[in-house]
Amino acid sequence: MTDFAHHIEAWRNNLDGLPAIRIVVLTAAGSTPREAGAAMIVTTKSTTGTIGGGQLELEAITHARSMLKTAASDRTSWQRDVRTWPLGPGIGQCCGGTVQILFEVYDAESLADLCQSDEIPTKAVLLRPVVSGRPARMITRAAETADLPTPIGREVRDILDDHQAATARTIKGVREATTYFVEPVRHPGTPLFIYGAGHVGRAIVKVMADLDFDIHWVDTHKERFPTDLPAGVTTIVAREPASITVAAPAGAFHLVLTYSHAIDLTICRAALARPMFGFFGLIGSATKRARFVNRLRDAGISEATLDRLTCPIGTGRYRDKSPAAIAVSVAAQLIEKREQLQGQRLDESLHGTSQRILA
Repeated sequence: MTDFAHHIEAWRNNLDGLPAIRIVVLTAAGSTPREAGAAMIVTTKSTTGTIGGGQLELEAITHARSMLKTAASDRTSWQRDVRTWPLGPGIGQCCGGTVQILFEVYDAESLADLCQSDEIPTKAVLLRPVVSGRPARMITRAAETADLPTPIGREVRDILDDHQAATARTIKGVREATTYFVEPVRHPGTPLFIYGAGHVGRAIVKVMADLDFDIHWVDTHKERFPTDLPAGVTTIVAREPASITVAAPAGAFHLVLTYSHAIDLTICRAALARPMFGFFGLIGSATKRARFVNRLRDAGISEATLDRLTCPIGTGRYRDKSPAAIAVSVAAQLIEKREQLQGQRLDESLHGTSQRILA
């Protein structure tokens, strides 16, 4: 994940307080490696994250390190720079689009000003101008936007109130020429509950860990989890995994991969009795699905809800049934489903905005 919260945690835990440059894609037009908001951290010795690789990233890292040399002798707070790269004619990348990138210097002092405590808020917006000098602000409540120019304050409030998608964007004030950049402090990763820490579960977690999903990995025994967990994965030991299903947030994705058909069925019954999920997948064959559907129907689950039970899981495009191949196939399926749901929510948000304007 490349959100601000994870970068600050990486800076605190791994970079020993070294001054660092945070590189963020401000705008991306045409065919580009990454979207606006993609970010990485660069120090004199290391990098964390990526803005897409290739010549663009190489040149961005080189520029960031030249800025760090200047920053070492210039103690001016909140140093920033913006560079634009035409990818085709400018640096020979075949993408052909244009990327605008923001470079920001962070050190212990600026981070202390921005993050007043060690705990980074769960829901907050990072706002700053793209020019040097003015400090960045971490905004958590609508009341904190009162002093902002009208269009900027409105955008920040809409993100905090879930009236706008929590995505990074540039905004211009009406009375001033300064461009501001706003991004959610934490990327809203889709909650994903994976039941079962066997071979397939491990392979899926390994692939999904880098795909902006908030992973909760559930099994009946602690010993079934590997010792080398990917960063950001939460393990849950539960003798009754179905109890975790019931407590999952609305819109969560679920993958059922346990060692027991009886446990699988119990989880399915709990989830389908409360069909507030975004995706529900069960490992197995068409025969397994038919047997489960018969039992779930007898338990009172409606046909409309049963239609939402995905089994087998994956895209179904590959013969390879190895755990790694299943993981890749499932990852593709979940990304497609997530983007479909995000598109639906965006349409609903735009419809709601138009209704508020008309009212």
